[in-house]
Amino acid sequence: MDHFEYRNGELYAEDVSLRLIADEVGSPVYVYSTATLERHYQAFANGVSGLDPLVCFAVKANSNIAVIKTLARLGAGADVVSVGELKRAMAAGVPASKIIYSGVGKSEVDLRAALNAGVHQINAESEAELELLSKVAVDLGETAQVAIRINPNVDAKTHEKITTGKSENKFGVDIALARDVYGRVAKLPGLRVAGVALHIGSQLTDLKPYREAYAKAAEFVELLRSDGHNITQLDLGGGLGITYDAEIAPSPAEYGKMVKEIVGHLGCNVSFEPGRLIAGNAGVLITQVIFIKEGINRKFCIIDAAMNDLIRPTLYNAYHDIVPVVEAPTGAEQLTMDIVGPICESGDYLAKGRKMAALSNGDLLAVRTAGAYAAVMASVYNSRPLVPEVLVHGDTYSVIRRRWTVEDMIALETFPEWQS
Repeated sequence: MDHFEYRNGELYAEDVSLRLIADEVGSPVYVYSTATLERHYQAFANGVSGLDPLVCFAVKANSNIAVIKTLARLGAGADVVSVGELKRAMAAGVPASKIIYSGVGKSEVDLRAALNAGVHQINAESEAELELLSKVAVDLGETAQVAIRINPNVDAKTHEKITTGKSENKFGVDIALARDVYGRVAKLPGLRVAGVALHIGSQLTDLKPYREAYAKAAEFVELLRSDGHNITQLDLGGGLGITYDAEIAPSPAEYGKMVKEIVGHLGCNVSFEPGRLIAGNAGVLITQVIFIKEGINRKFCIIDAAMNDLIRPTLYNAYHDIVPVVEAPTGAEQLTMDIVGPICESGDYLAKGRKMAALSNGDLLAVRTAGAYAAVMASVYNSRPLVPEVLVHGDTYSVIRRRWTVEDMIALETFPEWQS
């Protein structure tokens, strides 16, 4: 459920007309619903409540500080994968004690920033990283609480580019090697190796891969304890899927029940890292029709949003529902068209072969499920400025990131001295 619905034939975000936002802020524009963010966070937190969990919002899904603050006020922590995300989370009011620093390629700068901030935990992904972390921790006079991310070699049955738990993926320490790694790094100074972490992928719509991975993790925790390791932390990652088209994803309650059955007996402090589940359906991308172009055998709806604003369709062949902001008349004829942007790439499309009621120049469209992995993956390709983000709260809205200008982009560049 989300809080985007038609009222008298016009699409609203909560109690604010999307047409009004487009008129006043311009298009394209991302619009997020506070009520939807809050509802989805609470649904997940309730689903895993029996585990006394730490629920850390995956900042990579939507890193706007106003979105993070919305969730922090409900008690959310943050899962971060860069110094930039760490600073955003802390700027939004997430205490360091609720931040988990993940990521496969942490540099010395990353590790120093994490330790200086006093994050709850660092999820390490290789023995080399742990050796570097030990050096940095000793240098700073700190003791780092660490979980080692294991790779359980479980196929998440999702898109190949967002599957992270198979042996051929770059993430984590292969579970077949991990026992020896724990044994070696437990002797390193400056580390308290207290946990096991895993994350097998994103947009999972079946609990079976989770069951398999979590069962392996539970068995591994018990094995480590038998070796004398004091394992108190278990990070189960995120990745629970949402509905973009016709997917039927497990509910947070079903997921939580499964988790309790498999790892509840371990007595660990359990953490989770949902991102898309919370933010995905909490946002839309509003775009305006520029032209309708009739080809020989295709109809093109050319809009002012493009692949640089929403890259998921061309990157992942992802489906996003696209609906008119002003509802089409009941029974209107459905026409087949490609919905494309103005970028000079054949891959610049948001939908192909989509059935829509007739559209005209100037009509507004809402691209749904754009609250996660949309604004954060945007680029300035073709020197297109980043577009604004808007947060709706009841009957009011606020611009939480202004529209960039070309002048903003040029101001970041300089001529070399010899061109002066």
